[in-house]
Amino acid sequence: MDDDTLRTIGDLARLTGLTVKTIRFWSDAGVVPPTTRTPAGYRLYGSDALARLDLVRTLRELGIDLATIQQVLAREVTVAEVAAAHAEALDVQIRTLRLRRAVLRAVARRGSTPQEMELMHKLAKLTDRERRRLIDDFIDEAFEGLEVGPEFVAKMRGAMPALPDDPTPEQADAWVELAELVQDPDFRAGVRRAAAHQARDLAEGTPVDVEANRRLVDLVRLRGEAALASGITPTDPRSRPVLDELAGAFAGFFGRTDGAEFRGWLLERMEGGNDPRYERYWQLIGVINGWPAQPALGPAFGWLTDALRAG
Repeated sequence: MDDDTLRTIGDLARLTGLTVKTIRFWSDAGVVPPTTRTPAGYRLYGSDALARLDLVRTLRELGIDLATIQQVLAREVTVAEVAAAHAEALDVQIRTLRLRRAVLRAVARRGSTPQEMELMHKLAKLTDRERRRLIDDFIDEAFEGLEVGPEFVAKMRGAMPALPDDPTPEQADAWVELAELVQDPDFRAGVRRAAAHQARDLAEGTPVDVEANRRLVDLVRLRGEAALASGITPTDPRSRPVLDELAGAFAGFFGRTDGAEFRGWLLERMEGGNDPRYERYWQLIGVINGWPAQPALGPAFGWLTDALRAG
């Protein structure tokens, strides 16, 4: 056959390795139209059909739809433009698949039940915007209607989990745990109770001094860790000087006088706010975002709570 020879669908199938059914479908779609037809109505194709078929096959293998291929062949768009658009789309798919793989591996490590598996599957499919929405919903429910200070809420909203496209096993585990945590009704209710305490403090005129609060937290951590390291239990008589120092520091922070009444009030706040899950929330955010690990506060504050209770 020379280049001017008209070919049947069967001829094209033998030359290209494509099936007759596929060529007929592409022909009906208009991407490889016949040059002419025989008196009996059979399709005949010119010399350009082989080149068109090769291009169509290549583009289809790249996942490009027939409508777009039609635009390429009609020179409405270039192959380069189509390739760039589809490369970008593939990048998104690859990032999504990497994340799903990481979350599913986290599920496998956790030995999840069928119910947990269903939840994890849903979590794996969430987009970055949907993950943000999950945290936003938690913050809305915890702080809606409470005057806790714009800086505090801004800090909460600014600390969003930014899960990488290809997270480490630790980051995937942290995301799964965080997603479960913020959807836990008991955790949400506890955070709202703590927020209500904070709102009441502001309403009563307690100053919001971020630096003073940081110094107070550091003092509790240092004294509590030292007591624990020295084997001083909250009921040990040796705990008294530590308790007096810390209670006095809290009284100064809140502008109150230390004493039995104040310590009873402080104990109530500690018991309501000393939920290890609060600290765990920030630890998980840190793991996901790749922040440096911060010293744990739970043991020291737990020691102080127990000392107030015993005291």
